[in-house]
Amino acid sequence: MSVRRCHTGELSPRDLAESRELCAGSFRDFTDADWSHALGGTHALVHEDGRLVAHGSLVLRRLMVDGRWLRCGYVEAVAVADDVRRRGRGSAVMESLEELAPGYDLLALSASDAGAPFYEARGWDRWRGPSSVATTVGVVPTPDDDGAIYARGERLDLDAPITCDWREGDVW
Repeated sequence: MSVRRCHTGELSPRDLAESRELCAGSFRDFTDADWSHALGGTHALVHEDGRLVAHGSLVLRRLMVDGRWLRCGYVEAVAVADDVRRRGRGSAVMESLEELAPGYDLLALSASDAGAPFYEARGWDRWRGPSSVATTVGVVPTPDDDGAIYARGERLDLDAPITCDWREGDVW
């Protein structure tokens, strides 16, 4: 198993295609917007015998907590090939991305019900406060995302309201 960490701009067309295919196979209804959320940041790629078996990326976002905008490393598109799940490949991806935490005020992600125990076991904390998104018409609550947001960082008030910057598709 080898882990490679690099910026989107350093990925070859093959790396990009394989990463997107892995994500599409791992997530139900993986859209063009979902893929675009994973681009423009740092990727962690895990290969075995020349085959991509796991992927994740960390992109810059702005999150407002208690009225203060924070620089966030947001985890996107963590996917592991079906035949190697639960063998440390996802952990290798996350470890590589978590090493970048000193460059941000916090790390955050939105977890599926199936993924939540994985992130909790890695020390991520579930955000308990209400979530919202900053749009061109103001701040709009996102109650369907409450309970699915996880964060890592020092001195975070997990009960505070949290607001993300707007983006196409799933905002969280």
